[in-house]
Amino acid sequence: MLITGATSGIGLAFAERFLRGGNEVIICGRREALLQEIKQKYPAIHIYTCDVTKEAERIKLFEWATQNFPTLNVLINNAGIQRRVELPPQEPWSDTVEEIEANLNAPLHLSFLFAPHLEKQANAALVMVSSGLAFVPMARTAVYCATKAAIHSFTLSARYALGKKGIEVIEIIPPAVATDLGGPGIHARATPIDEFIDSAMGQLEQQKPEVTYGFSEQTSHASRQEIDATFARMNGS
Repeated sequence: MLITGATSGIGLAFAERFLRGGNEVIICGRREALLQEIKQKYPAIHIYTCDVTKEAERIKLFEWATQNFPTLNVLINNAGIQRRVELPPQEPWSDTVEEIEANLNAPLHLSFLFAPHLEKQANAALVMVSSGLAFVPMARTAVYCATKAAIHSFTLSARYALGKKGIEVIEIIPPAVATDLGGPGIHARATPIDEFIDSAMGQLEQQKPEVTYGFSEQTSHASRQEIDATFARMNGS
């Protein structure tokens, strides 16, 4: 399996768990030095340096992965960026575009690239990582929330279309987890990462098409009235 954005956070946690389960795991990320540290800690893991916000690098990742691992049958689109910005953002548009590239364009493009390959594999799966914020947005992370809402929508369509081709399409919908997503310390009081991963791995073993936990379980099944109430409470309105 290939996991994008797996040098830290839930991506790395999933990589560790899947390795422990005897799976062949490939991870990619932008930071070469960090990838090498992970390789030293887990010699069995395969690493590849890639900035998924760049179209050309996504294509190179696809070519490298399928040439070197022809039986690759799982892609986990995990890489993402979460930024807190005012609306409208007081920044160059290119900064906003980078977040959209990482969170939306990259997973869609990689899904399109890998789907014909996955279709030929046994037990193939495409895994999309969205967020509980896809259902109830936090205004100060508006771009992140919008991209994750789009990922949820895309996953529904991909499950319908690719399921006919033998590809299982799974959506992992994390709550806020104690990682450095959004910046060091921001999610320090959030769900402990091992707690979330324990639950997520159990749900994957049960072959659930949507993996949720805590806040994300609530928001992904909420009524419109519940969504409005949660939005008002989260955003102080």
